[in-house]
Amino acid sequence: MRQILYLLLFTLSLASCEKFLQVDPKQQVDQSQSITDQGSVETAVNGMYHLLGSNSYYGSNFPALSYLSAGDIQWSGSQAAPQQITLHKITADNSYVSNAWGAIYQTILSANTIITKVPEVEDPLFTDSLRNQYVGEAHFVRALCYFDLVRGWGGVQLILTPTNNPQDHQGIKRSSKEETYAQVLKDLHEAERLLPLTTDRNRATRKSAWGLLSRYFLYQKNWDSAAYFATKLIDDDKNYQLLKPYSAFFANNATGTAESVFEIHYSISSTNGESNWWLPPALGGRREWSPNNKLVSLLNDPAVGGNRNALIAQTAPPGNLWYGKLYYRTPTGTDPAYILRMSELYLIRSEAYVQKNRLEDALADVNAVRDRAGTPPLAAGSSARQILEDIQLQRRLEFPFESDRWFDLVRTGQVAAVLGITDPRKYVFPIPTSELLADKNLKQNDGY
Repeated sequence: MRQILYLLLFTLSLASCEKFLQVDPKQQVDQSQSITDQGSVETAVNGMYHLLGSNSYYGSNFPALSYLSAGDIQWSGSQAAPQQITLHKITADNSYVSNAWGAIYQTILSANTIITKVPEVEDPLFTDSLRNQYVGEAHFVRALCYFDLVRGWGGVQLILTPTNNPQDHQGIKRSSKEETYAQVLKDLHEAERLLPLTTDRNRATRKSAWGLLSRYFLYQKNWDSAAYFATKLIDDDKNYQLLKPYSAFFANNATGTAESVFEIHYSISSTNGESNWWLPPALGGRREWSPNNKLVSLLNDPAVGGNRNALIAQTAPPGNLWYGKLYYRTPTGTDPAYILRMSELYLIRSEAYVQKNRLEDALADVNAVRDRAGTPPLAAGSSARQILEDIQLQRRLEFPFESDRWFDLVRTGQVAAVLGITDPRKYVFPIPTSELLADKNLKQNDGY
């Protein structure tokens, strides 16, 4: 952790910008002195979103940890780190693990500064509503960060205050998994209280908090609350919809569609690195990972994948190589990172309804996702087991290239059956070696 504190301590962009994620760090300043008026607050918030979308976090590394671990994506490159992930032989010095861990904590530390410093800003032009919005956004981002940490690594160190010198957070031990999840919920409730009830796909609003609360309660098996928050968005059908066909939320350079609850915006000055890894060389990429034969078969089956086969394409003969095309915007690198989409909310609510024995309602929700994909509905009268199995199939095909599949397998207890990994200690990632060396209070996960 101390390594991250040194890295972030003197880094904050002072460049103003018109859109989020267009902040390029140009100066080195003490963060504790940098937030002084409305303009510097806006710059700090822009910088926080920039960190959230960095290549080490949602711009590439963190999603890759999930989809490379989950068994549907094959690796064909030369790097050792992704090979370890696909083979389920991750070591504590894996660069993808350490980069993701570091980027998440950098984002947390940025949010901490905003949460603490913004209420103290004295600027006659800075309204209370805008002040609350920015603090609420930081609580939402911090909640997302700790949610990603706890599902990836288990209980972690809870750092909740700004870092003004490297000694500020020495001696903090890892919290339990339950304590870490409790912090996620606390931040989400605070975000819900402070954020405006507006619709914005690229920055946190109260509706974004509802979406993440639904996912949070799914992981907690609090079925009533998971369904409740999903319903708040599903019922807002003027703003949130399942678009037809499936590709409508990403094809033809689409961004910020009604499918998205929260996605990260990129620009030519702040890019998403995903397309580089997915596209073949003829399209400007390296194709170091790609859908395997099983996933290709499922997506190309009209009765199973339906129009979700838009996610993949094949190179010309003689190669005939399959590749993923969710991320395709080269050379601009402006593909969004999709954090919360409406299909997830329908599937969350369907799963919650099954657990509450509301099978007809559960069937309606999973069939809404099937209908959008152009596949036949699951039959009326299907059993709870059949519906749950289909929910997992739909999740597998809806989000194969997003940050979902691995954590879904862990959450539902299917890792051993699907991937053959029987050691539950391997269901979390290792704490990076560099962090263990820098902080003697940080303990490694068992099994590494």
